Amino acid sequence: MKSDVLAAQIKLYARELKMPGLSGAFEEVARDAAKAGRGHLESLSACLAAEVESRAEHRLAARIKGARFPSLKTFDTFDFSLLPSLRKNDVLGLGSGDFTRQRENVVCLGASGTGKTHVASAIGLSAIYAGARVRFTTAVTLSQELLAAADDHRLPRYLKSWRSADLVIVDELGYLPLGPGAPLMFQFFAERYEVGSVMVTTNLEFSRWTEVFGDATLTAALLDRLTHHSHVLVFEGESYRFRESAGRLTKPRN
Repeated sequence: MKSDVLAAQIKLYARELKMPGLSGAFEEVARDAAKAGRGHLESLSACLAAEVESRAEHRLAARIKGARFPSLKTFDTFDFSLLPSLRKNDVLGLGSGDFTRQRENVVCLGASGTGKTHVASAIGLSAIYAGARVRFTTAVTLSQELLAAADDHRLPRYLKSWRSADLVIVDELGYLPLGPGAPLMFQFFAERYEVGSVMVTTNLEFSRWTEVFGDATLTAALLDRLTHHSHVLVFEGESYRFRESAGRLTKPRN
């Protein structure tokens, strides 16, 4: 059988078996094997290794897309020197994702614009690379979705849809009162307790969380669950956004 016909046949088989990695690699593997004098089993192993690598890359891309980060952030683009209260080694340690395997929580606490969302997103992205399943949302969006699910009598199904996540990042808790969504938000966090990790970014000290949830008893119960087995990262420094804006204003014009 001619080599071009055989190659087309292999690609067809690979497509039927849903093995795009093998389809894209076998011709190069065959050429390298011919040059190096490698046997059939070694060549087959190389083709299958290419398929395994391809599937891992697609799985990683799907998890990153499924996390729904507002933008992809990394530790490399964060200036830790501007926040002396934040210990870089502690943050990078969280990036290993070990805390998700221990079902521990993280609270990023600090004023607006100090980089909480950046760090939370970078930790989440790093955890995905370490094998964790991550989902990102804002407190307002989550509250609205919980209320809509409750109104449509599908709250149990909605809550269940989050259970597969090893880490849920809830951004901007405290910027707006939750109102009627507060009890449902408590239920959401209660469902996550010791089942999966939660990371929260907030501009409010714990003593002011009643401003968000309204009920002191509810707030105390939530904090008890959230801060049990938790890491608290304190962001004390000038606003990143203010600094960038000031830099643009003071930059000389050509």
